[in-house]
Amino acid sequence: MLCPTAFALRSRRAGARSPRAKPARIKAARFLDRAIEGNNNTDMQLGAAAIIILAVIVGLLLLVALILFRGSGERPAKKQKKKDRDSIVREANKALAQNPKDHEALRSLADLYYSEESWEKAMKTYGLLVGQCATNNEIDEYEVTLRYGLSALQLQNYAEAYKSLVVARSLNGETFEVNFNLGFLEYKRKNFDKALGMLRKANEAKPDHIPTQRYLAHTLYRLKKYTEAIGLLKKVLEFEPEDKESLFSLANCHYELGSSDQAARIFTHLRPDPTLGPRAALMAGIIHLKTNSYDQAQMDFELGLRHENIQPEILLELKYRLSITYTQQQKVDRALPLLQEIYDINPEYKDVQKRLTKYKELTRDQHLQTFLIAPTSDFVGLCRKVVTNFYPNSRTKITDITVHQNEYADILAEVETAKWEDVILFRFIRTSGQIGELMVRDFHSRIKDLRAGRGFCVTAGEFSSGAEQFVEARLIDLVDKEGIAHVLRKAG
Repeated sequence: MLCPTAFALRSRRAGARSPRAKPARIKAARFLDRAIEGNNNTDMQLGAAAIIILAVIVGLLLLVALILFRGSGERPAKKQKKKDRDSIVREANKALAQNPKDHEALRSLADLYYSEESWEKAMKTYGLLVGQCATNNEIDEYEVTLRYGLSALQLQNYAEAYKSLVVARSLNGETFEVNFNLGFLEYKRKNFDKALGMLRKANEAKPDHIPTQRYLAHTLYRLKKYTEAIGLLKKVLEFEPEDKESLFSLANCHYELGSSDQAARIFTHLRPDPTLGPRAALMAGIIHLKTNSYDQAQMDFELGLRHENIQPEILLELKYRLSITYTQQQKVDRALPLLQEIYDINPEYKDVQKRLTKYKELTRDQHLQTFLIAPTSDFVGLCRKVVTNFYPNSRTKITDITVHQNEYADILAEVETAKWEDVILFRFIRTSGQIGELMVRDFHSRIKDLRAGRGFCVTAGEFSSGAEQFVEARLIDLVDKEGIAHVLRKAG
């Protein structure tokens, strides 16, 4: 059976041979044209649809390729799935059952324990590997030695950690891990010069590593490099403001560099701390004592003594400084018990024995107490009375008073009696210690400058042999602790 198109073509050829068939041929031709035109339209529609479908498929393929391309950029290629813990342990134990020295099995177990922070097991297993390094070149000696030392460090086995890390450093001395951890151990061993070099290298390798900066700062402080230490301590405290030890070291740096006000503020802030409080209170009190802020100093020392479990040396110093503060406030009755407590613990502590003797005398003699420890105004008032009443039945006129830093007072007086008159210089020295020749020579020069006829040098202490020899041929009388009581009684 012919298709419609073939049938139409045969009819056209037959019609060409018969005139009568012309109308029929015309109709057939028109029919054929319409059929061809319809077929062409259908073919065009089919072609367009195919192109659209092809374009969609190509677009989808491009989209999938793009997604896969992006995915490959964002994620690394899939790695072989790690074995789970049980598999590692099972395979390692199986290998070790056949060969107890199987280094690969030992390394698998050691790395597993290290990653799990099972430090005892890790140290033991790495130790077995370290023992094989001399005979097995396949073992990474640096890595197992380093990890053996770091595991020992975590267990606070510092001696073993130190030995291992020294060996690791000899194998590779440029790594951060070795320099930081060995520097820390040198710091713990108080080898600050060695620690400094290693910690500097570690800091260069990782400038933002706070623990490195911390121990480097404390090392610089111990080596008295206070200016450099301050900068690092401030950086550490920016990240760890609760680091009390670094704060205490910062205060000490300020104190050593002469910034006493800044130091006192930090020490005062640290007084309540249960660990650093006693030391901070001691330092705050020392600063306030130097500036004659006796009430503040008293509070500092008393707060320091309220802590529990105070280190023995800090305890003694707190009591000693508080006793000095009490005497400066003329509270001798409160200073004596503290001195007695110190003496009972350590009779050789500083000058406690001398102070005990001295303050016991002060409690018996009010004038002597005023002479030695009273405020400057009371001391000068007492000296004026002594000068005025020094010569009985005389007329005494005080013409000049000079006080030198609360250490001594010079009083110049014109004295007139029935038999003579003269200008006399009195020097009252506030000490119970020894007066040397230099002080007496200075007193002699002062007498000549003021054109005084003679002088009296009075102290609650004693004069050296050189001082006594110096005044033998001069118009100077020395009054020591043996004669001061008689002199002070003239004050009435």
